[in-house]
Amino acid sequence: MAQLRQEVDPDEAGLDVKALDRLDQHLAHFVDEGRLPGFLVAVARAGRVAHLTTHGLRDVAAGLPVEADTLWRIYSMTKPVTSVAALILVEEGRLSLDDPLARYLPAFAEPQVYESGSGADVRTRPASGPILIRHLLTHTAGLTFGFYHSHPVDALYRAAGLESSVVPGTTLAETVDVYAGLPLQFEPGTEWNYSVATNVLGRVIEVVTGRPLDAFFAERVLGPLGMTDAGFHVTDEQAPRLAELYGESEDGGIEPVPGLPLRGRPRLLSGSGGMVASSHDMHRFMEFLRRRGELDGVRLLAAETVDLMAGNHLPGGADLRSFGSRPVHDEPNNEGLGFGLGVSVVIDPDRTATPSSIGTYGWSGAATTTFWVDPARELTVQFMTQVRPKTALGVIPDLRRLAHEAVAD
Repeated sequence: MAQLRQEVDPDEAGLDVKALDRLDQHLAHFVDEGRLPGFLVAVARAGRVAHLTTHGLRDVAAGLPVEADTLWRIYSMTKPVTSVAALILVEEGRLSLDDPLARYLPAFAEPQVYESGSGADVRTRPASGPILIRHLLTHTAGLTFGFYHSHPVDALYRAAGLESSVVPGTTLAETVDVYAGLPLQFEPGTEWNYSVATNVLGRVIEVVTGRPLDAFFAERVLGPLGMTDAGFHVTDEQAPRLAELYGESEDGGIEPVPGLPLRGRPRLLSGSGGMVASSHDMHRFMEFLRRRGELDGVRLLAAETVDLMAGNHLPGGADLRSFGSRPVHDEPNNEGLGFGLGVSVVIDPDRTATPSSIGTYGWSGAATTTFWVDPARELTVQFMTQVRPKTALGVIPDLRRLAHEAVAD
């Protein structure tokens, strides 16, 4: 077991100690107010951890503190890992971004696009073109989530048992077949809609490699990068380090809620959100990205491939607010952000809701975890906690602003 440690003083790394203190104090208020159980925040420059703070509890009832080796459900931060796995196959010539999805998953051979109506009266038409692998990576495939409650297709997802994005009790293959039987919200490639697409991508990886997703990840991504605690379940030895998962209670506090079925290998291996990881694991992954595909002499991707991953793929330089025209995406936080291959990317810092450098990329998870890589400043930041709120807590925008202020040069 490897553990994240501070490696250099903040001032040596060009970070303002007083600003970092403000960051820690601000985050601690969320714990003191009972809105978070505890947290870990880490800031690194040029690969060296210059700020590492743990505060509060990983298990409130048991009184167990957050520690540097605590394990966290990273939910949608799994998506960039799945994207890296897919890009490895692209580099090997076993997969192409412009391959039709139906080449690997024939159930998607004749996609239907929503036209009008709702429920049993939904009317569809054949899509004018195929879903491509790049559409999965960029969330432009026309797929959706059932929990949006903003479109008739969302309701069809819920009716099909996809309220939580997967059908309970199924395998990944079985759930992906359910997706294939539902209409697309729009023509592939014409809009951005955050969706179940990365689960479909995970299934493509299984079909191409002939391996279960967890086995391929372990052999080709997690093992080579030294992400020793990361995976789709925890062992008996790891289990005591796993943080409890909380949700927002009616009084604005937190209460334990069910989480991923991590005790024992899950039946469904979700490339969208099934992983658990430590802060050390995430630091290794961020450094691999920041170093453009190589870490400690191990190269998994060409530098140009990581650049492609971290570039904006929305047409005409569009951002998530303009290209993702659905009501669920028409919000200020999506302004100035484009989308790459599995990560958001800052394309216009002047329009972003929080201060950022152009080219900064990363992603967040449903339990209020987040990470980002700022190549221009050689900066990586991660924040770990375990709360699935009913409404936005505001902690991640605050973190972004305060971390930005802490960079002195």
